[in-house]
Amino acid sequence: MVRVPWRKTGVSKALHDALLEDRSEERATLLVDQSHPKVHALYESWGWHTLGDLRPRIENAPLFHAMLLPLR
Repeated sequence: MVRVPWRKTGVSKALHDALLEDRSEERATLLVDQSHPKVHALYESWGWHTLGDLRPRIENAPLFHAMLLPLR
């Protein structure tokens, strides 16, 4: 999460890239709450691919988009 004054300035993408650039894994995964379509679209614009939907086995858990990003 990036504070409001720095949103839409490229800070989010820079932080994202910095956190992933030196990873040795072949891929990264994340979950995006389906009630946040703008967040989902943002990750897609950064190269993430939607694998499918996932609901954790926790009572009242939201439905998520499971996403993957190849790192190499």
